[in-house]
Amino acid sequence: MERSVSIPIGGMSCAACARTIERAVGKVDGVASISVNYATEKAAVSYDPESARLSEIKGAIAKAGYAPLALEASGPFGASADAHSAAKEREIKLLRNKLIVAAAFSIPLFYIAMGAMLGWPLPAAIDPMLRPLPYALVQIALAIPIIAAGRRFYSVGFSAIWRRSPNMDSLIAMGTSAAILYSFWSLIGIARGEAGAVHHLYFETAGIIITLILLGKFLEAVSKGRSSDSIKKLMGLRPKAATVIQGGAAGVDELELPIDEVEVGDILLVRPGEIVPVDGLVVSGRSTIDESMLTGESLPVEKGPGDRVVGASVNGNGSIRFRATEVGADTALARIVKLVEDAQGSKAPIARMADQVSGYFVPIVFIISLVSAGAWLIAGKDAVFALTVFVAVLTIACPCALGLATPTAIMVGSGLGAELGVLVKSGAALETARKVDTVVLDKTGTLTKGRPELTDIIPAKLFGEDELVSLAASAERASEHPLGEAIVRAAGERGLPILDAADFEAAPGLGIEARIGDRAVLAGNAAFMAARGVEIGDALGEAEHLAGEGKTSMLVAVDGAYAGILAAADVLKESSAAAVAELRGMGLRVAMITGDSRAAARAIAKAAGIEEVLAEVLPGGKADEVRKIQAEGRVVAMVGDGINDAPALARSDLGIAIGSGTDVAMESADIVLMSSDLMDVPTALRLSRMVIRTVKQNLFWAFGYNVLGIPVAAGLLYAFGGPLLDPILAAAAMSLSSVSVLANALRLRRFSPPRLMPRGKGPRGEAKGELP
Repeated sequence: MERSVSIPIGGMSCAACARTIERAVGKVDGVASISVNYATEKAAVSYDPESARLSEIKGAIAKAGYAPLALEASGPFGASADAHSAAKEREIKLLRNKLIVAAAFSIPLFYIAMGAMLGWPLPAAIDPMLRPLPYALVQIALAIPIIAAGRRFYSVGFSAIWRRSPNMDSLIAMGTSAAILYSFWSLIGIARGEAGAVHHLYFETAGIIITLILLGKFLEAVSKGRSSDSIKKLMGLRPKAATVIQGGAAGVDELELPIDEVEVGDILLVRPGEIVPVDGLVVSGRSTIDESMLTGESLPVEKGPGDRVVGASVNGNGSIRFRATEVGADTALARIVKLVEDAQGSKAPIARMADQVSGYFVPIVFIISLVSAGAWLIAGKDAVFALTVFVAVLTIACPCALGLATPTAIMVGSGLGAELGVLVKSGAALETARKVDTVVLDKTGTLTKGRPELTDIIPAKLFGEDELVSLAASAERASEHPLGEAIVRAAGERGLPILDAADFEAAPGLGIEARIGDRAVLAGNAAFMAARGVEIGDALGEAEHLAGEGKTSMLVAVDGAYAGILAAADVLKESSAAAVAELRGMGLRVAMITGDSRAAARAIAKAAGIEEVLAEVLPGGKADEVRKIQAEGRVVAMVGDGINDAPALARSDLGIAIGSGTDVAMESADIVLMSSDLMDVPTALRLSRMVIRTVKQNLFWAFGYNVLGIPVAAGLLYAFGGPLLDPILAAAAMSLSSVSVLANALRLRRFSPPRLMPRGKGPRGEAKGELP
């Protein structure tokens, strides 16, 4: 049986490193797939435990020159996750310290080197014309701490060359080493009394290059941290402790325990205003729970015995006790975090070209740098000119931006989606969502609320609406019929009395009868009324008219006399019509699919603004209907919530399950909507379009930067009378390329989807917008 693991990896410096690891691990027998994400610094590996051992996979990573870290097998809240987060913080701190050291020495080094050329004041003791040797030795003294701060570039870069897998560090190491070695050669000339050798010192070039690249790596690390802020905020929702109720001989004890010590079956107490620690079922007490941080729904949900509570939601004014049913990695919050982490670590198909290019990029750059330097030597230029070209090409050509272009946008986009209640399972799902041109919506529970509600009250003469509803609800309270439940709920919402019923009898498929006080009440269909000798007059025509609108009618009689009609229907959600209008405004074809009758389906579709209706479709036929639409060349997104929607969700190009749906539906889907608000469907599709557009912008910049930068560094402009690119400017441009890609990806956080109604505050603490 295949096993999948996520292995954090230390020591990567660019996309070429990721390709090197993929090649090394891919050679291990039993490894089915390997995908290394440079942005998240993790390897997703699937392998056969009978053919390969985890130690072999880690060994292959280590042999390739990188450090496999502790597995993230203990869940998003486990010790390994905390250790990995702490390691990233240490890395940022270390980079900051190295940058400070390098900058502190490179600034005076640059001043001394440039001062000699620009006439800036220098101490007489290091005047290059009068004291060239001290001048050179001071530059060496200042360069050594800078080289020490960037020593990782040399240790990793040269060892990668030795393993025939050069990376970005190799380019930096080769370029700066060439400048340093040439400078040492000039130093020997100075010591021999060659006066002109003082003009051929390039210690400041190597020092400034290292400093600028350290600056770029530091900004890159900080930006990577910002791109995973959504994960940190989601994880921050979990409380640190829980109050566990334990009963003993001395009575009931309340124990404050770390949340990791809570076990399934424990009874927990949640006081007013506290955070629900884990998932469970209420056993006593009543309260309202704010679940907006997970679902986006602004209104608190009433909870009582038997109701489900979700960890990380906020308790209202009441106290409740509940039994823990899921803890640790099994809670809803942990599953959300895991889903987002998996999405952020996945690769979109659009990234394949960048991955292939990065694998060959560094060796090609080496060749270009050597050929360029050699060509200028042949053209008659001196060694200094050739060295400048050699160093500039090696420095400007960095595959970092190429490796960051896709994953950073996916990281930010999937994290933002989680904050908005839209969980995207993979980068491939984001890319597919952008291509969708047809949306098929399930009716029951997706477009509609999934349960009937009282829609029409038509009393007969001598009866009032409230009286009719109160009597029918009193009779139906003992019934389990959905229509009866709708009437009972409506009576409760209206504040009407629901009296005790006596002599209750049910005739399956026909109706019920009961005595309410001293009044005999009948409720059922026309056949039931006829069998009891009740004259209903024109009510049959009214019932048929209501049926044509997709409503189910109930005739009511009191003491043998017709009292009126009550009708109920599974009504549209408040957001459905607006969501359909939004989808159509995006240029999408929208269809509804249901097993209901054509009349009921047409009524709902008309109210929602849907013209294409697929009605009377059997549960197994939904996937076939999706297949027929796909046969027209359409890219189909199926939106559903039930078990019978799972085959259609799996068959569609993009399956979208709403959060109130079943686990089976959500397992089959590519995108999960945490709330039942249908406006999240256009939100998901708009977000995917924006993410993929950002990916394309990043790839264009990354490729374009190298396509333009390398020829300029090689001296193309100089050949036509333009300037020669200084290696220092090349280093600045290289650092800027990576940071610009990350900054462009972070712009996604400004995405603000329209909403039908206020949706409360998500993890970002921002109120969701309102549809104008």
